[in-house]
Amino acid sequence: MSDRPTVLFVCVHNAGRSQMAAGFLRTLGGDQVQVLSAGSAPGQTVNPVAVEAMTEEGIDISGAIPALLTTDAVRESDVVITMGCGDACPVFPGKRYEDWVLEDPAGQGIEAVRRIRDQIRDRIVTLLGELGIEPRSSRR
Repeated sequence: MSDRPTVLFVCVHNAGRSQMAAGFLRTLGGDQVQVLSAGSAPGQTVNPVAVEAMTEEGIDISGAIPALLTTDAVRESDVVITMGCGDACPVFPGKRYEDWVLEDPAGQGIEAVRRIRDQIRDRIVTLLGELGIEPRSSRR
């Protein structure tokens, strides 16, 4: 792993969980970590309820655009975190893989998405600790 680890978040549509995770890691990790996110079947736009939930935390993901998962994205990542995409993610030796079992926020109301958001935030803080990165302060 380089001095600045690269973390890739992958979910099916790259419209909810992976975008929230990327937003938290960019905010809490700052320039100490490179953040990528992608989907195995990307949607057209980011889930507006996920955008709303993240705005409540002071994090703007409204400009994010769902992207297609590529082999190159996996190859350049040190840590690959999947969220419900099954076997769609290619596996390369020497990479750290985690599967975060989180409910899909698609079609859910703000209360449910807040719970998912908070679970993601807690996992991001843990991940930063494991990477030896002190989380930057956030609104919480």
